Amino acid sequence: MSEEVKQPLQSSLRVQELLYGLRISEVMTQKVFAVSKNCTMRDVRVIMRNNEISGVPVVDSKRVVGIVTMNDLMNALEEGALDDSVITWMTSEVKTLAEDMPLSFGISAFGKFSFRQFPVVNKANELTGILTFRNVNHALIRELSRQLRHMEQQNENPPDADDLRFAKVYQLARYDFENGGKASSEIKKFLKSRGVPPKLVRRVAVASYELEINLVAHSIGGMLGFDITADRVKISAHDRGPGIKNIEDALTEGFSTANEWIRSQGFGAGMGLPNVKRVADKFAIESAVGMGTMVQAIIYLNQENENEGQ
Repeated sequence: MSEEVKQPLQSSLRVQELLYGLRISEVMTQKVFAVSKNCTMRDVRVIMRNNEISGVPVVDSKRVVGIVTMNDLMNALEEGALDDSVITWMTSEVKTLAEDMPLSFGISAFGKFSFRQFPVVNKANELTGILTFRNVNHALIRELSRQLRHMEQQNENPPDADDLRFAKVYQLARYDFENGGKASSEIKKFLKSRGVPPKLVRRVAVASYELEINLVAHSIGGMLGFDITADRVKISAHDRGPGIKNIEDALTEGFSTANEWIRSQGFGAGMGLPNVKRVADKFAIESAVGMGTMVQAIIYLNQENENEGQ
């Protein structure tokens, strides 16, 4: 791959990683038009028309009990039932998203479900916003603009050959054990070339390798991102499912959900996430069943006692 093609591709993947760092609460529409169970479909029609929206959540004591979509409204209109209660026509099996979820979980929800908007709730399960794909697109445009400004600054002040600044995102495929480990090897080689102490290099290599193999073995694919500065290495992993039911169990040494085939390949011993947490200075994990898992590990590079012989 030529440098002309490679650089824009890496920049595009970098934008994706930045986008995954956002929270749904930072992107959602906070001004929400909702109706109570006592409202009619005619009320909903007026709200949708006057505010140019395609869906209205139905709430009971601020809690979402359904949503009226444009399709629901058209069905009621065809039946001449605009004076019916919204309960008769609303979609009751509504999927909500938590406002403190990473935006990546919202993106996964758009891919998994056919809904065009998702009500967003707080920890008390109260409606606080709406997430639409337009919100996601606007966030992407903002991140693209920010990344372009960053690229322009880099072009004006190119880094030295021994500079530690590095940012890259790798796309990983399910069960691709042949290529699993290549990303961590590349990062290890980069840090060695910049004179980072061997003990720190080993810690980064352990964290990145374990996360890389986790993505290959336990998900349907995902991204492994590296953001390196002179002070620290930040490793971010995001997969597209199936999510972790019990995070505490997943952080217990020896616990594994690997099937027999994965175990036969020499993986799935249940040490991946515990090892990452052990070697990281900062560790964070978030997961939602059916939407995916995000892990972030930070290792600081300006530590004392990380001598050559250790």
